[in-house]
Amino acid sequence: MLHDHKDTTLTCPCGSNKPFAFCCEPAIEGHKPSRTAEALMRSRYTAFSLGAVDYIINSTAEEHRNPEDAELITEQVQATTWTGLKILKTEAGKADDLNGIVEFVARFETAEEQGELHERSNFRQQDGHWLYVDGEVEIRS
Repeated sequence: MLHDHKDTTLTCPCGSNKPFAFCCEPAIEGHKPSRTAEALMRSRYTAFSLGAVDYIINSTAEEHRNPEDAELITEQVQATTWTGLKILKTEAGKADDLNGIVEFVARFETAEEQGELHERSNFRQQDGHWLYVDGEVEIRS
């Protein structure tokens, strides 16, 4: 199982209301790629909430990866509890598209604050796998 500190028999953290094992886990574990840009975005949210740092890095477009990503993401996932995800809008990003946009709000808590991350994310499909490219991010406290 991916993470012993979480009960992954419960509903998937991404808000789909599906069991984790039938939702984001296959993508995060590398068994089955996400079929759409939204599915990748949901699995990345779940990976942030569970601390699956390798998946977060591997699902990012190579040109946007940095050598220090693992350390920075590890610090972030240890300091942040993700408390909810709401998809606001999707543009393209279906299984047969090459690009897609997903706009969402992710709620979070840290020791210092509670807030929301509002992002309009860009995704592309490459070799049958969706990748996160970049996004416009706004943090609201």
